[in-house]
Amino acid sequence: MKLVTIGFLSSILLLAPRLMAQEFTVYLTRHAEKQTDQENPSLTKCGISRAHQLAELLELANIKAVYSTPYNRTIETATPVANKLGLAVKQYSPKALDMFAVDLLKAKQNVLVVGHSNTTPVLASFLSGEEIKKISESQFRLLFQITINEDERTMTLLQQPLICE
Repeated sequence: MKLVTIGFLSSILLLAPRLMAQEFTVYLTRHAEKQTDQENPSLTKCGISRAHQLAELLELANIKAVYSTPYNRTIETATPVANKLGLAVKQYSPKALDMFAVDLLKAKQNVLVVGHSNTTPVLASFLSGEEIKKISESQFRLLFQITINEDERTMTLLQQPLICE
C-alpha cells in the first residue's frame, strides 16, 4: 500500500508544474475615437459605438479584470466591457508599463487593458516579447490578443470590423 501511495505522490509531484500552469490571455487596445476639442476628451459617437462593439467582441472571452488609464477616452472605452461583465474598471499608470506588465503576468487572468497609441504597443512588447510597431493616431481598430502559457507567448493582432465615416 505504501508503494502505491509513494508512486501516486511521485506522479502528482511530477505533474504539479503542468497542473499549476495556467493559460491566460491579455487583450490590449487603444481608446476608441476621441473628440479633438478638449484637453481630456470624451469619445465621439463613433468611439462610443466602437466601445460597445468591443464589449460584444469580448463578451465570451472570460475577462476577469478591465484596466484603463485615468483619462476620459480610455475609461469610456473600457466601461461597456466592464459593465457587460459586471466588473469595475481598474486604473493603471501609463508611466510604469514594465511594472504593470509584471503584475499582469503574475495575476494569470484574462484581462482587457485600454491604453493609448503610444503605450499599447509598448505594453504589448513587454507582454509578448516581440517588437511591436507604433500605432498611428488615426488607428482605432486594433486589438492585440496575447496568450500566455508558461513561457510560451503567442500574439495575434485582430481588427474590429466597425469603420466610421
